[in-house]
Amino acid sequence: MRLQLLSDLHLETEAFEPSPAPDAELLVLAGDIDSRWAALDRFQGWPVPVILVAGNHEFDDRELSEAWPALRQHCEARAITLLERERLVLTDAQGRRIRFVATTRWSDFDLFGDARRERAMRAASYFMKVMRATQHGLPFDAAAVREEALSCRAWLASELRQPQGEWDKTVVITHFAPSLRSGDPRYGQQPGTASFCNADDDLLPHAELWIHGHVHCRHDYRVPHPTGSTRVVCNSRGHARKGEAEGHQPWLVLEV
Repeated sequence: MRLQLLSDLHLETEAFEPSPAPDAELLVLAGDIDSRWAALDRFQGWPVPVILVAGNHEFDDRELSEAWPALRQHCEARAITLLERERLVLTDAQGRRIRFVATTRWSDFDLFGDARRERAMRAASYFMKVMRATQHGLPFDAAAVREEALSCRAWLASELRQPQGEWDKTVVITHFAPSLRSGDPRYGQQPGTASFCNADDDLLPHAELWIHGHVHCRHDYRVPHPTGSTRVVCNSRGHARKGEAEGHQPWLVLEV
């Protein structure tokens, strides 16, 4: 299956017009498309099916318990498939069945281990203040994010460890990155990096391809393991004013 990948378009402020890649069979939106949700209209009537995994900024200034069902309804009205802790199996033009395993997978702040978790969570307070989200009426702070992240992690691990089913290959889609290998080189291993990457390296061997967003830089690397290797790809666009959009490939297509 040929997948077009876009993420971190930030169309609430960025001047960018997405367009279909000519040879894609599916469009994957890996989060942070538009904090207002308005730009999701641009993907209505897209020539191929569209999958969305929500990013953190899809919840800016929102109550999560209300935003999730509202976002799902918003997507359904535009024929966009929102996936959150869900599996979707699609058949490509060659008859191969591809399992898509998807979740936002918030930060659990364990990227650098238990000893550095508290420091990572303190650094995360800045990002939570930018979001200004709530959950059940309380601030969606670092502790609440970690709790949500651990639930995402538990679901993801359980789903990926399912015995081979009605699929030939597995693609994981998360907004947050699965490994420090996907860290932004501008920031290195400082505590704030744990707000962007998780230590999900042990789960990588269960997928042929792992797609993510969130970090405003591009990645395409392979992680070897005893049964082969997993390709990890990020095609974030980011903010043009910061030079992050340089090198972005709007028609990037991945073969699974």
